Amino acid sequence: MARLPRLAIAGLPHLVSQRAQHQQPMVRDDEDRMRFVQYLQQMADERGVAVHAYGLRDDRFDLVVTPVDASALSRFMQSLSRRHAHDFNRRHGRSGSLWEGRFRAAPIDPSAWLVPCMRYVEQSDGSVGGAIAVMGVPRSSLGHHTGQGTLAWIVDPPAYWALGNTPFERGASYRSLSEHALTPGELLAIEAALRGGWILGSADFGRSVAVDVSRAILPRRRGRPRKLAA
Repeated sequence: MARLPRLAIAGLPHLVSQRAQHQQPMVRDDEDRMRFVQYLQQMADERGVAVHAYGLRDDRFDLVVTPVDASALSRFMQSLSRRHAHDFNRRHGRSGSLWEGRFRAAPIDPSAWLVPCMRYVEQSDGSVGGAIAVMGVPRSSLGHHTGQGTLAWIVDPPAYWALGNTPFERGASYRSLSEHALTPGELLAIEAALRGGWILGSADFGRSVAVDVSRAILPRRRGRPRKLAA
């Protein structure tokens, strides 16, 4: 079966993930992480993408971003992945491809799933509960959202602003949320959407998205179709 074209929608937030192949590292030290974050900031600015959250693991990175148009997401990810791979190979004396196939992406219903996806991305580096990311070692944007520092290039979305009337209130509210892991149901929904490239949101959100795209936005139900009555 031919794979579906990637679902990318202008002006909507997307959860994005890219893994290194064979579970090898994509970053080995703090210098790699600093360089990656610099490229992330640069490519987002050049390719018309707003970054709302990021998280780095040794073998993958996760983002929540909003592209200015449908093609901006692919341009941004291609530029970022290519730039980091070239730099990583040069620094560590390796050659060949760094990444495991194409990146995965899922459009997000901003009214319900944006903050959970930001938490998913920022907790992907292990920063749950008291293990808050240190701003000097930028493994994630968690410190920015919990009020421990400021990353001027991070674009805080309306769902984050709704957490409080002041920066202190927003940071405290987000910190309280981040002290707990996502529920199994939330993780299941997020990872299923990301794995399949489906939308993550309500039925109404799905209907509104379907107007602007030409491919399936949700997986088909399993089993044989019902027979029509004679």
